[in-house]
Amino acid sequence: MRRWLPLFAACLGTLILLIDITIVNVALPAIAADLGTGLSGLQWVIDGYALALAALLLVLGSLADRLGAKPVYLAGLAVFAVASLACGLAQSSAVLVAARVVQGVGGAAMLATTLSLLHLTYTGRDRGIAFGAWGAVAGAAAGIGVVLGGALTDLLSWRWIFLVNLPIAALAIGLSAVVFAASPRRPGTGVDVPGMSAFAVGATALTYGIIRGGEHGWSDTSALLTLGGGALATVVFVLIESRSATAMFPLVLLRNRAFTATLVAAAAFNFAAFASTPLVSLWLQQQLRLSPLQAGLAMLPLAVTAFLVAALYSRFLHELAPKWTIGGGLAVIGAGSALLTMIDAGSTWTALLAGFTVIGIGVGVMAPSLVSVGMAAVPPQQSGIAAGAVNTTRQLGLALGVAMLGTVFRGRAGADRRIPLSQFVSGLDAAVTVAAGVGLVAAVLVFGLFHRRARTPESAARAVPVG
Repeated sequence: MRRWLPLFAACLGTLILLIDITIVNVALPAIAADLGTGLSGLQWVIDGYALALAALLLVLGSLADRLGAKPVYLAGLAVFAVASLACGLAQSSAVLVAARVVQGVGGAAMLATTLSLLHLTYTGRDRGIAFGAWGAVAGAAAGIGVVLGGALTDLLSWRWIFLVNLPIAALAIGLSAVVFAASPRRPGTGVDVPGMSAFAVGATALTYGIIRGGEHGWSDTSALLTLGGGALATVVFVLIESRSATAMFPLVLLRNRAFTATLVAAAAFNFAAFASTPLVSLWLQQQLRLSPLQAGLAMLPLAVTAFLVAALYSRFLHELAPKWTIGGGLAVIGAGSALLTMIDAGSTWTALLAGFTVIGIGVGVMAPSLVSVGMAAVPPQQSGIAAGAVNTTRQLGLALGVAMLGTVFRGRAGADRRIPLSQFVSGLDAAVTVAAGVGLVAAVLVFGLFHRRARTPESAARAVPVG
């Protein structure tokens, strides 16, 4: 059993960082009531974490190459634990959002290193078992998050959704320090700080501009200036990456249509499947008066279906071309989001079952192959960059999706914190319609980009998707 202690240590870190993507969803109404924040503040509780993950994942992977995966993983755990404590003690939404950003920094360091640590620790059949177990934990995290978040909020307080991380992180730090061997270092590997900075500024500014415009109107000067600044930072990022010898994302990869298709799919995946769940949580609790735990259980069918389908489907990974696994998965997710438009003013939580089940099927079909297809599309020496880029794009899709759907919702339902049921449902309907459209349009693009049948190499197929 001792040989599996490194796997246990890696899974502990993975569990808390991925759970924290979804655990806040069912606690949002309680956070709003306690800290006196509105929809825009709640959006940043989610987006602050997702943006930090997206902005730093690739650059922290490069840093791990220079310093070694083990010290970066341990540092990430420590930062995550301290930030979790700050989240749990926060007395204002501004402090909570800032702490969530720092949490995302720690989470990015952990996410960038766990697979590397497992790869260095295990060989042969044990490596396959370790990656499989790690993938199962990653797949179960979303379902665990909504139920655990509901239970802790119901029985204790929303603050415990963050404080619960402390003993787990402490155990992971102590165990990891002992069971992982020293990681190899590559001192010559550069870190693309200018590229990272431009990417972070661009992504954050665009997200803030979308949220600000939805809250104050699209003629708002701050919203327009921020959106313009975000666009400018994005252009600067492209220029930096096209000239940098240590680019965190070599733009030449975009010439590969299969890889570009995977990035499009990764962004649309989180947008179409998960960006509407905060609004669904608010509907369940603020309009239907369900408890946080009941809301978490009502949202569980999506995660359970995805987990079961992924477990049954993964064995057939070699049998279908990527355009069917990824493009088809997106189409199913879009159809599932479209089913959520059947929610009306007289609906109960059962109105979610059809839509969430169909979305879960699409997620279960798509998730197991998303990262591996991206890795298989590029030369082997760039597979690490490819995996990081796919996971980065997923988190960016979630952050922008939450911002855009919140803006769509507010435009239809209004900005008042006490929104009548009919208006709330109207706003929710508009948001899930956009989510469905993104999934379906992206599916068409992916089918077009995957212009020929391709199989995923066995080595890449063993790569495991992450949150």
